[in-house]
Amino acid sequence: MRYQRLAPAIALVGLVLAGCDSDTSAPGVKLDTPAQKASYGIGLNMGKSLVQEGMNDLDSAAVALGIDDALNKQEQKLTDEQLMEAFAFLQTRAEERMEQMNKEAVAAGAKFLEDNAKRDGVITTESGLQYEVIEKADGPQPTVEDVVTVHYEGSLVDGTVFDSSIKRGNPIDLPVGGVIQGWVEGLQLMHVGEKYKLYIPSDLAYGEQSPSPLIPANSVLVFELELLGIKGDEAQAPAEEAELEAEQQ
Repeated sequence: MRYQRLAPAIALVGLVLAGCDSDTSAPGVKLDTPAQKASYGIGLNMGKSLVQEGMNDLDSAAVALGIDDALNKQEQKLTDEQLMEAFAFLQTRAEERMEQMNKEAVAAGAKFLEDNAKRDGVITTESGLQYEVIEKADGPQPTVEDVVTVHYEGSLVDGTVFDSSIKRGNPIDLPVGGVIQGWVEGLQLMHVGEKYKLYIPSDLAYGEQSPSPLIPANSVLVFELELLGIKGDEAQAPAEEAELEAEQQ
């Protein structure tokens, strides 16, 4: 078997096996030994991750047969050409589904932002970023060159939380100029001590290139953001106090 010719198809396996549902009650299947448990875990994790791609109509028995033939070094039951043709079909279908999902996500995001902009207290900037001030303060404002300390919680428009330093109990330090564009703009609007709620259009967030399966492509993101400090200010303060004391002596 010429695996080089099947490299694109092998790379596609992570997309197309979503229909592999593991049936722990299947006759003759035992889950007693570590190897058996690990084998089941591999299939289970594969199925879960692949279902997220929308491929839920594949034949799990055929998938199992292919794995069994490979493990037992049996002659493959389909030619390379037949396999390539099948993979090409699934790849095309996956691309069509993804394109449709992207269009639906863009439309849903635009509708959310349109409705959200009408709410009292929500401000829309020229870029399309929306925000509302939760708590005001009079601290300094960061610039794009600064490193800031923040607490945040990120969610989708349906309220699903995908990341939260607040829940972890650990604020983070980050460069203002090194984050998604919606944060770059939003952080520079804030004063230290303030809390904002940012509503970030997908083109100011991750667009089609989501960094996580928890964030669908073209998602509008919602962040509760608290600006705790600007790195360097706390180091400068003691030096300024010392200089003032020296002048007074």
